[in-house]
Amino acid sequence: MWVVIFEALGAGLLLVLIVWWTMFSGRRNGERPEDDTSGRDDTRP
Repeated sequence: MWVVIFEALGAGLLLVLIVWWTMFSGRRNGERPEDDTSGRDDTRP
């Protein structure tokens, strides 16, 4: 019974670590600033 509990806790910890890694391991200063030369035409109606 304890093995199942430890396995569930380990899987939960692994899930939390994966989510934390994907959310907070990006660029140091966040996303790059968006430039005006991206090719999008936002002036159309």
